[in-house]
Amino acid sequence: MFIIHNGKIVTEEKILEGYAVVVEGETIQEIIPESDIYLKRDANLIDAKGGYISPGFIDIHSDYIESIVSPRPTSMMDMDISLREAEKILISHGITTIFHSLSFYREDVVTHKPMRYPKNVQRLVDAINRTHHRMHLIRHRLHARFELDNIDQVDSLIENIKNDKIHLLSFMDHTPGQGQYRDLEVFRDTLKGYRNLTDEEVNVIIAERKSREQMTMEKISEVATFAIDHGIAVASHDDDNVKRLELVKSFGTTISEFPITLEVAKKARELGLHTIVGAPNVLLGGSHSGNLSAAAAISCQCADILCSDYYPAALLHAIFELHEKYGNDLHGMFMMVTLNPAKAVRLDHELGSIKPGKKADILIIERMDDGYPMLTTTMVNGAVMTTTNYRTK
Repeated sequence: MFIIHNGKIVTEEKILEGYAVVVEGETIQEIIPESDIYLKRDANLIDAKGGYISPGFIDIHSDYIESIVSPRPTSMMDMDISLREAEKILISHGITTIFHSLSFYREDVVTHKPMRYPKNVQRLVDAINRTHHRMHLIRHRLHARFELDNIDQVDSLIENIKNDKIHLLSFMDHTPGQGQYRDLEVFRDTLKGYRNLTDEEVNVIIAERKSREQMTMEKISEVATFAIDHGIAVASHDDDNVKRLELVKSFGTTISEFPITLEVAKKARELGLHTIVGAPNVLLGGSHSGNLSAAAAISCQCADILCSDYYPAALLHAIFELHEKYGNDLHGMFMMVTLNPAKAVRLDHELGSIKPGKKADILIIERMDDGYPMLTTTMVNGAVMTTTNYRTK
């Protein structure tokens, strides 16, 4: 038995002081007044030293694993090693449940990452599935990001859903001129960042991309329904207009990832969709693609989930920056990386909050004199997985 005390407990309702968290086995047993700690004589005490006692972070959109598996354009590392090395980094940032966001793209002449070749994506899908049966630090889950023109891989997607290898599904459309690339100059700059291309070569690629066959609305609806029937939440990606939102909601979609404008984000919330924005966007002061500011969406109460996207450290820092720089309620910011994502992916019955009966995924976050957040203890399933001791000498 563990008792975590002398801290500020982030509960579902508020940040609670003067209380302690009792953990027994894999679960949270109770929250008790600190004055009652002496009654638990056999417990191991963990001193939070005045820091925040938070639920573990749940990151439902992160493609960070791609940079670990393929650190250079022509390098592919062992996938099992990559997952084990990646989780050391993720847990150091408070992420106790990760949804690795793998892109199911159609392979073409501008595929710049070997990790995104279909055969390698499937290898990583299988490697993630193996983590459930091996020793591991955190929970690994799979978020399949399926591109609408990848029609040859639909059967493979269905098979992975049948085999319980996918835990979140999103549909993407990166056709130039809409969504993330509604500004064609952004698409041009992105392509040129991947390869040394002339303007004429870029024009040919844009024309080819725009002419591609895509999944029909009927097929999208069929696949979405199949996923939902298997207990998987479905998301849309880069929603850029209200009509598209209404269409994707008709497919059973419950999550809107990275809405492009504030108008669309507002409509997504009105429709009852969980709305995701990126924590790196907060730290950068805006979107790297010139789209919606995450901080603006949160301040307008048009977003309820933060994800790390491509930078795991961003979750912890964004919580405090959104509170201290933008004036948002600190408790609410913690919910954006804990309970809200748990609800979105249907895990809130066991994860996402410090509540009796739930899994004991718990963080202790202290603050340096300059306000820098220090993650000093991480617990997963009631076991202390990491402790970090900062020093001055």
